[in-house]
Amino acid sequence: MLRRNNLMRIFCFFTGKNVMFTACAEFGGKYGPFSSDKTLVYNNVITNIGAGYDMTTGVFTSPVTGVYYITFHCHGGTGLSLMKNGELVVAISDEKSGSDAPDNGGNSALLQLNKGDKVFVHLPANSSVWVSGHTTTFSGFLVNQL
Repeated sequence: MLRRNNLMRIFCFFTGKNVMFTACAEFGGKYGPFSSDKTLVYNNVITNIGAGYDMTTGVFTSPVTGVYYITFHCHGGTGLSLMKNGELVVAISDEKSGSDAPDNGGNSALLQLNKGDKVFVHLPANSSVWVSGHTTTFSGFLVNQL
């Protein structure tokens, strides 16, 4: 098993620059529904190498041009979507059933980002997500600097 320091060396070797983040949304339970769309803020930062993620806005701003792997996961979320500069990239949904219980969901994308591009998770109006227990996360890392 690779240790964290070895993983950091591998990322640095491939990218030439370290950019990676992971954050959890932790607000103590159900978050929403709200009457308007929201950017989901992940207020518990686990890793933020390269300082691209802003825990006050929930937005990752690309510090360098390159290809990034971005992923988000949630528990009990409905209609969350990954946005790049305000445009939909990928989304998740929940199909209701007769014996419906909260589901886990997630999605990922490889994105070519220019320096300054903004990526965030969108929570649509009248939707909610569970934000407790480190179950709702947003992560990304630089795969290749261009």
